[in-house]
Amino acid sequence: MMNRAAARHVVPFVLWLGILLIAKAMHLSESSATEEIGSLNLISDGSLYALRTIVCTLIFILLRPWKFYRPLETKHILPALGLGLAIFVLWVGFETETFRKLAPAAADFYQKWCVMPFGQMPEPIKYTPYAPVICGWGLTLSRLVGSAFVIAIIEEFFWRGYLIRSARTPDFLDIDIGEFHPVSFLIVAGVFGLEHAEWAVGAITGLVYGYFYIRTRDIWAVSIAHVTTNLVLGIYVIATGSWQYW
Repeated sequence: MMNRAAARHVVPFVLWLGILLIAKAMHLSESSATEEIGSLNLISDGSLYALRTIVCTLIFILLRPWKFYRPLETKHILPALGLGLAIFVLWVGFETETFRKLAPAAADFYQKWCVMPFGQMPEPIKYTPYAPVICGWGLTLSRLVGSAFVIAIIEEFFWRGYLIRSARTPDFLDIDIGEFHPVSFLIVAGVFGLEHAEWAVGAITGLVYGYFYIRTRDIWAVSIAHVTTNLVLGIYVIATGSWQYW
């Protein structure tokens, strides 16, 4: 049975995924429609994301998983911001026109094998349900806020705070944050990568975030890095229309 400390880390993340999976299973939103079953259109995708953001924020604040960690050390803020920006560049770099002009074969290989679905060149995406022209600026901005300031932090408490240690023992709080264990470290980075369509850079990101967390022993520092990546990525998506990342 999961103990209370584990539940404080896991529940917000599971709820974030669970709300989406339930909506899809019940075909409540337009994107959950299939060829066989249409959507009930009870809630738009933009509104569903806003709902997840609000609910999971409240649950995260109620459960307070940060009580098991020391406060943010100010000396880690600038490195965290720099790391977050570097990961953003890594995340989008292989899909930019600049990279394609410099190495077209490598760009094709990346998009075919390092972005899911495997072995297929992605179709151009004009809009997603989170584009302002589809859902309005209010829901687009709520998507930006949710991805940057809510799920990024929830994920860090789940992946780095909980899973990287609980992969070794259920009594994860007994393991020192700075203790490096290769197997659990690689497992968490790999699964973190597979959570994203850009699985390859996702796995690299998991390795880098994990290393930064272990070196700083600061859950808030790695959270700032993740928030920075998601925030800048979201602004980039909106500014350039690169909706494939959303």
